[in-house]
Parts: sequence; structure tokens; C-alpha cells
Amino acid sequence: MRLLDIYYNSVGRNCLLLLNVPPNSSGLLSAEDTQVLQEFAELRKLIFSNNLAKNALFSASSTREGTNDSRFKPFNVLEEGIYTYWAPEENQSDWELHLDLQESLSFNVLRVQEPIHMGQRIIEFHLEIKKDGDWKKVINGTTVGYQRFLQFPTVESQHLKFVIDKTRADPFISFLGIHMDKFSSVDNKFDNSSQLHFNSSVVLQQARWNHFLNSSELLQQTTQNHAQSAAM
Repeated sequence: MRLLDIYYNSVGRNCLLLLNVPPNSSGLLSAEDTQVLQEFAELRKLIFSNNLAKNALFSASSTREGTNDSRFKPFNVLEEGIYTYWAPEENQSDWELHLDLQESLSFNVLRVQEPIHMGQRIIEFHLEIKKDGDWKKVINGTTVGYQRFLQFPTVESQHLKFVIDKTRADPFISFLGIHMDKFSSVDNKFDNSSQLHFNSSVVLQQARWNHFLNSSELLQQTTQNHAQSAAM
């Protein structure tokens, strides 16, 4: 669905989604537009209301103030909102969150958030899964901010590792979610090079082509109207 692709590339990249749905000649939203928006809302609910990591066992490379301080523990990343978070020990160079989902699950979306009121700190990160006894990289990301969604071909694993590679300051994570999107067009083949990619160019090209056709039809209709008015 085109709206879902736009959502990933706007809200999923720290931007606002402005649909600019216009009213019809009666000053109301058309029934067709209303139906599409309702379906869009239902799709997002089906995908993101279920965090597959909700029952996961979490551990971290380190935790600030030791393991007895719940303010910074890894399981804080399961709580919605930006005011609870995991924080590693200060002045470290290894930052990792380990997830044991307790069963092998399929997923193709990573959702991650920083406590943005404390600044955008993360510069680079990646996600790994354990497959056949080895860790394999699934997806890379650059910056997180308030919210970031990353799509990748569907994988299946019980053990995940979220790795922060580069930061501006000690990194904090306020939310980490794993989701299954069954509606987007994503290649489902696992790349043996240990790096997964997805192809959204087809959707974007189709959107641009449709926009071109709509613009051309509008221009043609406008030209015809002007010609008819001039002939009167």
C-alpha cells in the first residue's frame, strides 16, 4: 500500500506525515478517501500494536549504576514513551542489547527510539540475528532520534542483538520493537552475504508515474477549459 510506504519514509525517519487530503466540491472528504484512510489506520494497528519483543529476556553489554538500579535497566526499552530508557555505563565503547524472544519468531521491521529530550546521540547502529549458530547482520541504520523504522526481508530467529556502532555521546534507548509487516512489498530472501536489503524503488517509481499521469490529465483538462472559455 502506497500510504504505508510513505509512512515508513516519513514517520519512520523522524518526520511528520502530512497527507493533505482535500475536501470534495461539497466541502467534505470523499467516501473513497475516508475508506483509504481507515484502511491505512487499520494496517498500522495490525503491524505496530504487537511488539514481538514484549516477552523477550533482555541483557546488555553494561548498565549504568550497576544491575540494581531499575532506572537504566535494559527491560525499560519495552515501555512506550521517551522518559524511561536503557543507559550503559559511562565512557564505554561497546554498546549492545541482547534479546531472547524465548521462541523462534518471524519479523521484518525494527522500531527504535531515543529519549530525544536528552539529545540525538546515536550515529550508526545495526541489528543482528543468530542463525545456525552464527551471528548475521540484518540491517544497518544511521541515526535514531525520536523514532526510526527499518524494514528488511523477513527473517526468523529467537536471539537478536542490537548494536550501536557510533555515537556523539553515551547512547540511550527508550524503546525497541520488533514487528511483522505482511502487507508491504519486501523481498523475503535472506542474503548469504549477511547483509539484507529491501527494494522500495518499484513503489516509489509507481507513485511518481501516477503523479505524472494525474498532473498530465489535470493540465490537459485545464487547457481544454481555457479553450472553451475563450471560444464563448
